[in-house]
Amino acid sequence: MHQRCIIVNNTTKGLVFGLYTERSSYIFGVNQKGALQSLHWGAVIRIEDCIDKLTNMQLATFDAELEREREEFSPWGGLSYVEPTLKLEYPDGNRDLCLQYVSHEIDTGDKTSLLSIILKDPKYPCEVVLYYKVIKDYDLIERWVEIKNKGKEAITLESVLSAAWNIPLLKQYRFTHTAGRWGMESQLKRTILTEGKKIIESRRGITSHQTSPWFALDNGEASETYGEVWFGALAWSGNWKITVENSIHGFVRASGGINDFDFRWILGAGESFRSPMFVGGYSAEGFGLMSRHLHHYQYNFIIPSQNKLTKVLYNSWEATTFNVNISQQVELARKASAIGVELFVIDDGWFGQRNDDRAGLGDWYVNPQKFPDGLSPLIEQVNALGMDFGIWVEPEMVNPDSDLYRVHPDWVLHFPNRERSEARNQLVLNIGKPEVQEFILSFMTDLLSKHNIKFVKWDMNRPLSEPGWLTLPHEKQREVWVRYVQSLYFIWQTLRKRFPTVMFESCSGGGGRIDLGIMNYADEFWTSDNTDPLDRLKIQEGYSYAYNPKAMMCWVTDAPNYMNGRKASLSFRFHSAMMGSLGIGGNLGFWSEEDLKEAKEHITVYKEIRSLIQNGFQYRLSSPSTDECTAMEYVNSTQTEAVVFAFRQGQQFGNPAPSIKLQGLDKNRLYHVDYLNATLSGAALMYVGIRPALYGDLSSQLIRIKSIE
Repeated sequence: MHQRCIIVNNTTKGLVFGLYTERSSYIFGVNQKGALQSLHWGAVIRIEDCIDKLTNMQLATFDAELEREREEFSPWGGLSYVEPTLKLEYPDGNRDLCLQYVSHEIDTGDKTSLLSIILKDPKYPCEVVLYYKVIKDYDLIERWVEIKNKGKEAITLESVLSAAWNIPLLKQYRFTHTAGRWGMESQLKRTILTEGKKIIESRRGITSHQTSPWFALDNGEASETYGEVWFGALAWSGNWKITVENSIHGFVRASGGINDFDFRWILGAGESFRSPMFVGGYSAEGFGLMSRHLHHYQYNFIIPSQNKLTKVLYNSWEATTFNVNISQQVELARKASAIGVELFVIDDGWFGQRNDDRAGLGDWYVNPQKFPDGLSPLIEQVNALGMDFGIWVEPEMVNPDSDLYRVHPDWVLHFPNRERSEARNQLVLNIGKPEVQEFILSFMTDLLSKHNIKFVKWDMNRPLSEPGWLTLPHEKQREVWVRYVQSLYFIWQTLRKRFPTVMFESCSGGGGRIDLGIMNYADEFWTSDNTDPLDRLKIQEGYSYAYNPKAMMCWVTDAPNYMNGRKASLSFRFHSAMMGSLGIGGNLGFWSEEDLKEAKEHITVYKEIRSLIQNGFQYRLSSPSTDECTAMEYVNSTQTEAVVFAFRQGQQFGNPAPSIKLQGLDKNRLYHVDYLNATLSGAALMYVGIRPALYGDLSSQLIRIKSIE
């Protein structure tokens, strides 16, 4: 219907903006009061169809102006009672903010188009720029806001959100998000909204294990393949908040950005403040299309290693813990290389006086007792075995029992006259301090420039607490939450520029820092410390709703599993881990020759299908939360090849596994199904299905499907 991504229509009722993607339209306008009013978000319609909606709405004199419940950006002031997207205080004490439309600009490109809208307070020198970046191919819109102080005195910001997404009127609203804890991250949760607010947030200084900055809304009937879904994901790795608000009048809006808890920002004369990006999207084909659009948007616009496949890695942590030395690391490297591993990673314990988790953190020199000649002899032997070398670091933390802390106790976050709370025997360095940033950049640059290191596992094992920054003026103390994250991004960005061939993994005691913000710098995520293959099916399912499989690092570890004692077969463990980026974390010294042989076979197969998993389209065929069997499918872009992973927790009464219907194939093609040694049409595979060969408890199967040319 529309060739251009952004259309502007100037009518007698007001100015109307239409943002168009391949399958959606997002329309809003400037009403008679100069405010931006949401008009439509959903299937493609004409901009002219919305002009009559641009009007003042009021039911009774006791009601506020109802169009304010549909505002695109809701400053706190006047008769507005919704969650404010911006709240501030002027130098004279006035906290009322009035913003009116002034002008707009459009920048059109091939894959994206950008609309910027300038709003101003008519009485005070405050300018706000709203940004809308249209990602045409994936039906997504990136939004963020910039606040500018055009005056000569400081303005105090008390709340800055990135966007408010207004959802069309539905018969009911179902809210989908994830929740969890350490070892149980990314559990899918769904609830029907009643009137009021539903808030998901982090106040821990990190994205958190407890929930993720992503949401989805539908009418309660959408499925993987059917129904309208509206969704959003926030690119911020610190304190964040998403509020879904259901008004008594049936208007639902989802606003999100930096958490206003303990937040204050002093915006000096001539300064500006930019919010994190909040991307939103619409799917008319259920949650499955939503996820695939988010995944490939991340591949093409967010993740650094867009065109690289992640390598099969081995991490020696579970084999040696802190007791590392060159001889046992070399022996593990030999075994890893023999089964096809491409990247060998040494974990915690290689530095300082690091013999347990109570000491040494912060002292980033190679332990001379464990590695008398440094790391180079180990790296050389790993490279000689045909593998790259990777290393674990935790630069944001320090043990009180460390040389660094004894010299610089003032470098940690703390309040005066208060005990410094330890978690996991460590404190948090204030990376907002320039001297701390320089320390981290210096030792990381030294480590990476002097050694042939191709992979960094960057850990962060505790949340922030006592967020005091005593050298800042009192009125700027609460900026620490934001400055910490800004500094983290600066450090990662600097290291990536200095070492463009090094891959980085974001780890935070498992899945505590997974979001689109850190994904700009991290090639992959450590999804959870829980490596039990059955538990991981649920963790990986919830993760897949918002984040791509290539960035999901999954390990095959020993059985019985350390977390719950469950003993799964090696094939079940491999199949569970092969649904993302594959890693091995077990003690290879304890694996039998039969285990090592089988592991090599699985790794060989993974390398054959790796491009499918890391670049293809993912389809959730059945859920570990609701179905007897779990099935996940990956299809290439040409629909000529697919792979299905099927799992069964337990078999009862001798019943065969239920059939599964595939998705994403060409119904007119013929495909060879390997385990059946049969040829079936795409239509039969999708509309009739196949029955996997799953027998007994904790059984799994990898099914490969290729088109017959």
